[in-house]
Amino acid sequence: MDRQNLTLLTDLYELTMMQGYFRNKAQNETVIFDMFYRTNPLESGYAIAAGLEQMIQYVKELHFSDEDIAYLASLNLFESDFLDYLRDFKFSGSIYAIPEGTIIFPREPIIKVIAPIMEAQLVETAILTIINHQSLIATKTSRVCYAAKGDGIMEFGLRRAQGPDAGIYGARAAMIGGCVGTSNVLCGQLFDVPVKGTHAHSWIMSFPDEYTAFKKYSELYPKACILLVDTYDTIKSGVPNAIRVFQEMRAANIPLTFYGIRLDSGDLAYLSKKARKMLDAAGFTDAVISASNDLDEYLIDSLKAQGATITSWGVGTNLITSKDWPAFGGVYKLAAVMDKNGNFIPKIKLSENSEKITNPGNKKIYRIYEKDSGKIKADLICLVDETFTETESLLLFDPLEPWKKTKLKAGTFTLREIMVPVFLDGACVYESPKVMEIRDYCQQELSTLWDETRRLVNPHNVYVDLSSRLYDMKISLLDELSEADS
Repeated sequence: MDRQNLTLLTDLYELTMMQGYFRNKAQNETVIFDMFYRTNPLESGYAIAAGLEQMIQYVKELHFSDEDIAYLASLNLFESDFLDYLRDFKFSGSIYAIPEGTIIFPREPIIKVIAPIMEAQLVETAILTIINHQSLIATKTSRVCYAAKGDGIMEFGLRRAQGPDAGIYGARAAMIGGCVGTSNVLCGQLFDVPVKGTHAHSWIMSFPDEYTAFKKYSELYPKACILLVDTYDTIKSGVPNAIRVFQEMRAANIPLTFYGIRLDSGDLAYLSKKARKMLDAAGFTDAVISASNDLDEYLIDSLKAQGATITSWGVGTNLITSKDWPAFGGVYKLAAVMDKNGNFIPKIKLSENSEKITNPGNKKIYRIYEKDSGKIKADLICLVDETFTETESLLLFDPLEPWKKTKLKAGTFTLREIMVPVFLDGACVYESPKVMEIRDYCQQELSTLWDETRRLVNPHNVYVDLSSRLYDMKISLLDELSEADS
């Protein structure tokens, strides 16, 4: 796939602000921007970070081509000296990030950009669109996989995705979130992930009868023979014809390594239970029963509760579009500005809504685990020069309701910093793992969540706390702004 120059994948006001900073060079200070989100998507108890690899590629290739400059000049908004500056533009800042596949929670930085404000402003839109989309689909997928209770989930959504990029990168994110394969062949080629699929109803309809269609398919793909049985009548025609083909394969000593049926319509609980009895009675107890048809985590959970005998699920529209929650909600906010002495001066955004008030300063994140269980106890956002150890007691308090406090005794918890450097002074210092490696890491991450946090409805929320210093800084800034307005 040819690399695409995404430099102009930005909102116009990023460029007009850049020209403003260019005109007022004293305002082009080094700043810190944080990307974070405020509410867990899908009414979930967590989210999953995804999209970092594409974001890295975008920053590496950030440059204004002659065609870009000519187009910007045609808008009659930008002066020639600013366009000349853009010709030689190169990102020179530093970026820190939470690695892909990591569990994340509201209000903590997923991406931290430290750069001259012109540069930090330019990358805002692309970072948001990349991280927001892939994090949303990875989170949705993890919920679907949780509902399936260990059954394989195949991503089947390309034809329903909002365009090619959403299909490709959505499938990539779905693999990170836990899918065992995707129908998207280009995604398979680009990211070295398993591609899977069966056949359509049109295959059945193109033959004189259903049995012949099944027979020909089994001859072509004896090692992956999953037959779609609901074209005409699932119980009276489809399953009996599939059994007939499997019997003939067995009689011909063709190994039945991976075989079974797929259901794509009707009452999936009822049909799967009837089909399971028919397959078992014929001696095909290891035949797979897979299903598709507008599935999501809630329907899969319901089918499981009804005793459906489905063990493989193809999930398309509701996964690749996150149909019930179409936007992740990540934002990108200024957190600090460097003064002439090289010190970062914290900045805060006020709002009538308390959850929209930002956390100021140059920050890092500690993940706190309960030592005995290895489960996540809380996340602690603190300033970069703060250090906490497992050999000292740790006091946590809710930043919105600070009278709620928890004291963790020394030796009862473990700590891990979860942000890593990605770019330092313009140079990339991070190598993205392969997608299937990120998937494995994500499964390890999910295992650190309590079951109460993973449940689909009314999950327990993990605490995201501020250190005392950061909390005091935040309150001090709020007090200063309040006094200035009075």
